[in-house]
Amino acid sequence: MVTDLVELKVGVGGRTLSLLMPPDSEALLDEHAFAHEKFLPYWAELWPSGLALAEALEAARPTGSVLELGCGLGLPSLVAALGGARVLATDWAPDAIALLARNAVRNHAALDVSRWSWAQDPALLDGPFDLVIAADVLYERRNGPQLLAVLPSLAGEVWIADPGRPAAPEFFTAASTTWEVDEIAPRVQRLLTRS
Repeated sequence: MVTDLVELKVGVGGRTLSLLMPPDSEALLDEHAFAHEKFLPYWAELWPSGLALAEALEAARPTGSVLELGCGLGLPSLVAALGGARVLATDWAPDAIALLARNAVRNHAALDVSRWSWAQDPALLDGPFDLVIAADVLYERRNGPQLLAVLPSLAGEVWIADPGRPAAPEFFTAASTTWEVDEIAPRVQRLLTRS
């Protein structure tokens, strides 16, 4: 568990959240972990897409079950939980999950967390969910096909926030063959299953 943390105050809608986070994500780089699983500490940053997704969730206030994939610091999960949704936040980084659980308590947000990778069986998550959310998860091309493979068993509606990473157009083009894709907020795409 990362112990050297700083506090960041983040405004979303009319509320201010307090996030503990590592002061320098690059200091968390581990050559052994990267060599083994290509693991980089993406989870330790508050990415602009995370904020964009949190703002879309604050505006929409979903109240059903919400699953966040690749939650990182989990700002969208916190906002959804504070808005009344039943949230399960997942990430494959154990430090991300531990820190989000701590930040949930800090912000009085009731949510569940679980370490889960897209390569694992989706049945482990007890879905399906009303809504799946993900922010800035298309930073590597290899992530797109994995994500498209698990989404149909998780929910019929998915919100993905992306800042325009190089892998995103390919992902959304592939998604459009089986999903309806539209933009619901700046940098936030919605995927709906086709009936």
